[in-house]
Amino acid sequence: MLALGYKASAEQFGPRRLLDLAVAAEKAGFDSVWTSDHYQPWRHTDGHAPNALVWLGAAAAATERVILGTSVLTPSFRYNPAIVAQAFATLGCLAPERVILGVGTGESLNEVVVGVEWPEQSERFARLKESVDLIQTLFRGEFVSYEGQFYKTHNATIYDLPEKEVPIYIAASGPAAARLAGRVADGFICTSGKGKELYTDTLVPAVAEGAAKAGRNVADLAMMIEMKVSFDTHRAQAMEDTKIWAALALPGEVKMGVEDPREMERLAKTVEDVAHRRWLVSDDADEHIEQIKPYIDWGFTHLVFHFPGDAQEAAIARYGAIILPRLRERFG
Repeated sequence: MLALGYKASAEQFGPRRLLDLAVAAEKAGFDSVWTSDHYQPWRHTDGHAPNALVWLGAAAAATERVILGTSVLTPSFRYNPAIVAQAFATLGCLAPERVILGVGTGESLNEVVVGVEWPEQSERFARLKESVDLIQTLFRGEFVSYEGQFYKTHNATIYDLPEKEVPIYIAASGPAAARLAGRVADGFICTSGKGKELYTDTLVPAVAEGAAKAGRNVADLAMMIEMKVSFDTHRAQAMEDTKIWAALALPGEVKMGVEDPREMERLAKTVEDVAHRRWLVSDDADEHIEQIKPYIDWGFTHLVFHFPGDAQEAAIARYGAIILPRLRERFG
């Protein structure tokens, strides 16, 4: 079954507003709400960065039905993975079967600020792999003494575990992390707007390859994608809204290495005119459904919609009334 979610963008809104938006998304019929986990935002001007773990606890209390998750949290630098495991076990107790831990290799923007020396991608991937292994071990065992390359525990026990284990989704922009998701995770996360071949020739096959090597059925894994969508009754407004997220149009290797929100904001201004290329921009519902359709055809089963503008309440209501019913009617 197709799941349809809302991205609660912690880089753009403060914690109280973000909580109100999560409640609005639930009322509008979204199936899930996902928050980013930043220490610093992608832009300094009007930027925000509420703590994701604290916010998720409030969201668990404020909502009743929606799945809540991180898209994504880095469990391997400013967080110790053992603490991440404890935190998400607690969230799983507070909102049983409504919490998902989405993880990734991270960005320097959120880690160097606390004194982390930003390593090469190979180490970031190794740390993520070990972090996931430790978290899953803590979810499943008592008195865990873990001896890894990067992390260690001594007789660690999480005393409050939910009856059903919190699922872990792994985010990837390349094949190595995608294969890891297929091998060990409950789901996979990526973002839209990067060209068909990345999904059809690289990421989706890599998830399937990883699953096959582990003797798993890829159909049992959630295939989640953050959909960058700007849908408005006025196309000009839909185009204009994308400019606040111009940083997404920067090359990946540039974004990953920027340490200062002020520098990220400066770089983003150089690509404002092409910011819309990362977004599905439309003022017509039929056209917008056709823009979304290829991602479903490529195998994604959980679409999480990220709206760029400030008028999030209107975007949530518009999507709930016009787009979500059409997607469910057509694609189940």
